[in-house]
This record gives sequence, C-alpha cells and structure tokens, in this order.
Amino acid sequence: MSLSVVTFKWDKPGYRSKFTSEHVNTLYSMIKRNYPHPFTLTCITDNPAGIDSRIRVLPLWDTFAAVPSPHRGNNPSCFRRLRLWSTEMRDLIGPRILQIDLDMVICADPSPLWNRREDIVLWADKLNPTTPYNGAMQLFTAGTRPDVYETFDPSTSPKLANSHGYWGTDQAWISYVLGPGEARWTQADGALSWRVHCKMYAQFPPQARIVNFHGAEDPWTVANRIPCVSEHYR
Repeated sequence: MSLSVVTFKWDKPGYRSKFTSEHVNTLYSMIKRNYPHPFTLTCITDNPAGIDSRIRVLPLWDTFAAVPSPHRGNNPSCFRRLRLWSTEMRDLIGPRILQIDLDMVICADPSPLWNRREDIVLWADKLNPTTPYNGAMQLFTAGTRPDVYETFDPSTSPKLANSHGYWGTDQAWISYVLGPGEARWTQADGALSWRVHCKMYAQFPPQARIVNFHGAEDPWTVANRIPCVSEHYR
C-alpha cells in the first residue's frame, strides 16, 4: 500500500514562519531520498505556484479556518487540519495518511516510524507535558476516528480542550478527544525535537530519524550555520 503523505501550506498572518513552495519541494526531496517505499505527497495549499509537479496539489479548504487559537497573540490556528480525520479523506487522500509539517528534517530512513500498523500513531509532545500529542506528525487509517472531526464545535471546543490543560489548536482537540492512550513516537523511535534533544549540541544524535523544529527556529533559517541541518535539509 502506498503511503499518502500530506502537508499544508498557507499564509498565517503574524506567525513567526513563512512557508514557501521551496519548503514543500524540500520535504518531497527528503522523503524521496530517505523513504524506500511507495508514497505520494499531497500539498493542501492556497498558493500552488512553484510546487514541484511530482507533488499532488489540492486547494486549501476553509473548514474551521476562522476559528482563532485560544492562546491568542501570534499563536497559529491549525483547526482546519482536523478535516483530515473525516471519513471523506479515504477517497480524497488515501486509506493510510501521514500528515507532516514543513518545518521537519528527515535525516534517516523513517520506515520504522511510518510503517507502523496501529490505527493511529502520534508524536509525543516534549514541550507541553500536559498535552500528550504534538500535531507535527500524525499517522492514521483514514476515517478510523471520525469523532475527532465530527464532534468539533468551533464555538466551544477550543476552550474546552484548553480548560483541560491541552496546549495548541488541532493537537489540543485531538488530545482531548483521543485521550493519552494512543500509540506515540518518542525519542526512542528517533523522533526528536530540535529544541529539546539537539540544539544544545548543534548535532543530530545517531538515533535521529526525524527532527521536529517546533519553536522559534526553522531548519531553513539555521542550515547556513549548522552543518548537520544543511546536510539533511535539502
């Protein structure tokens, strides 16, 4: 079965990072170079200009686009990604979906992470101990838990998840609905955080497979001064 990899690119006014077609193309290059199995990469975007023709492009939907982050300020709102959990995604995207953010570095074969067979596998959040999952990477069988999408109420759900101590937008709601018991990727799997596991050493540890740049730095902003990033983020 071919893995359906999905990423999003849209303009987030006031957010620290600006995402471009070059970042989408680099993600494709990293997957192609490191993942030795069939896959398709789909970019869901409001601006497809410059995206490599080998990447499937779908128009960005407006579902939950106007729902703000409960944390306000410049914190991004990613509630529109919740639609990936709807039953329609089996036909639109594929039966097995991996959603991954653009600010990630793939530095070794991700097969041990991406070829897992659980219905759902989520990234363990190291920065927010009360929030079990980070939305940067999510693997699931399409339609396996449609309640993540179907029970979301734009007027009440963000505050409800936040009131239970969950940080973020879509990841907070996913954490609230699913609870802490789903399968997760951790440091032991080679799923690392740049801020937590790597930055202090300016190196990727030997077990690193995918490094998550959640925080103030992006791989494209540090690659020119940190060799381990420039080696793999290309």
